[in-house]
Amino acid sequence: MRIVVADCSVDYAGRLSAHLPRAQRVLMLKNDGSILVHSDGGSYKPLNWMSPPCTLAPLDLDEDQVAAGIVEAWEVTHKKTADKLVVSLFEVFHDSSHDLGVDPGLIKDGVEAHLQELLAEQIERVGDGHTLVRREYMTAIGPVDILARDADGGSIAIEIKRRGDIDGVEQLTRYLELMNRDPLLAPVQGIFAAQEIKPQARTLAEDRGIRCLVLDYDEMRGMEDKNTLF
Repeated sequence: MRIVVADCSVDYAGRLSAHLPRAQRVLMLKNDGSILVHSDGGSYKPLNWMSPPCTLAPLDLDEDQVAAGIVEAWEVTHKKTADKLVVSLFEVFHDSSHDLGVDPGLIKDGVEAHLQELLAEQIERVGDGHTLVRREYMTAIGPVDILARDADGGSIAIEIKRRGDIDGVEQLTRYLELMNRDPLLAPVQGIFAAQEIKPQARTLAEDRGIRCLVLDYDEMRGMEDKNTLF
């Protein structure tokens, strides 16, 4: 991984256009080709990013860019969509590379992992005619808990939490954005499943077209009655 701290601006061109004006930011360039642009805030969520597969190439600066104080520029291009992210560097404060090795992946809380196992075995709880494709379906930014198909063959991405909050909805939203770029999967519908879903998380999920599934852990283990899909 390469980490660059720089005074920079960022321009994105693709399905939509976006501009980050000049400011000091952290740029994370990963070995999988992805780039993430972070500010000193916003928790883990980047201001902008380009997901793999993509390539990074330096740009030749023209006279106007040099006159504006730009010392270096990168163009990151997505291989499938041709979306582009251009990073213009005015000053670099830090630039280092680190070999992080192979990551063992997220080890889930015991109850959360068991909920995933139970829902995979009881996938019909999501809807009639639904079938399991696989657990831990890997995306470029991590595994979505369950990939399933509905009765019509449509893709369903399910993220499972013990307690469903806004961060979980944001996580599923990022998975869906990536998965919907894959023509073999798209369109992908999202389901946010948890033992308890906070009202703010439910509102955000429903606003984004994500269904919410409340799971009864005891009942799924054969101890009580049914869970509810909203």
